[in-house]
Amino acid sequence: MKIESYSPTIRRREMDAVLTAMVQEHVGPGEQTSRLVQIAREYIGYDYCLPLRSPVTALTIALQAMDLPDGSSILISALSPQYYVNVIKELRLQPVCIDVDESSLSVTVDAVKQKLTPETRALVIHHTLGLVPDVPAIHELNIPIIEDCSRSFGANWLDRRAGSFGLFTILGLEERDLLTAGGGALLYAHGRREGTVLRRFSELPIEYRLPDLNAALALVQFKEAERNFEKRKEIAVIFTQSALRIRHKRPVQIGECEYNNYSFPLILETGFKDVEAYASKKEVEVESAFTDTIAAKNPEETRSCPVANSLVLRTIIFPLYPRLGKTQVSKIAKVLATLP
Repeated sequence: MKIESYSPTIRRREMDAVLTAMVQEHVGPGEQTSRLVQIAREYIGYDYCLPLRSPVTALTIALQAMDLPDGSSILISALSPQYYVNVIKELRLQPVCIDVDESSLSVTVDAVKQKLTPETRALVIHHTLGLVPDVPAIHELNIPIIEDCSRSFGANWLDRRAGSFGLFTILGLEERDLLTAGGGALLYAHGRREGTVLRRFSELPIEYRLPDLNAALALVQFKEAERNFEKRKEIAVIFTQSALRIRHKRPVQIGECEYNNYSFPLILETGFKDVEAYASKKEVEVESAFTDTIAAKNPEETRSCPVANSLVLRTIIFPLYPRLGKTQVSKIAKVLATLP
């Protein structure tokens, strides 16, 4: 049997079980969303939260809440999701892409400094493949930060949760985010001042709000987060031991942060197609890591980002998710250890 990547198909199979349980329980309007906001607040720690239908809406509101003048420059990683560019331009702001460090896939303090201009008004930090940049150091540059911890949920920088350094933080609940609700996002503010600003958007039309059904799915993910974190960690140890035998490299989590093992990526020394064909022959499905990024979808925006553009072509993801059985883990580990 072929081992699939953690695709939307697998996500839907998991969500089916949740839906079956939900139909057996009476749920009042908004009840699940209220529960989700409360649990998220206890886990993450914030002043105020908006449960929204989409991370696109979350980023839009976060930037609107900052009340930036037209033409302001917004710094973003070249490996951020493509929708960042769309949102920024629709708000009459200017996206400026930053290249990444090859070993960590993240923006660095020096890279941010190089892009600073008098027009720079904010930095949106995406935690690529769950890897957290050195946000404490970047924070010292005194640039307003919006963090996107959609794929780094569960990681801690010393005693602080990933996503706790920004003025506003986005926690996406999309199919490819670490916690999935089939769609949606939480936008939260840590400080009282920023929380007051977000409250101005609290009366959004229902079409902008997170549906109760999606909130219920997210609740299950929150409750199982710690168990799934440990399971991912156990599997990643096995995969890492296998990967030590080959020439391809694993990205490195920098600084004082433990990787949450959102996925098992490799930066290839050979062509993507050769590795993909080999894995497929062994019935293991792999996929390109950055198909949804600016560098992949909108290369004209990343012409000054050679490292990111190169990584798009040679970074691959192997299946790593909590429901992998021992036989599947062993099979993937053998493929990893013998990659061409």
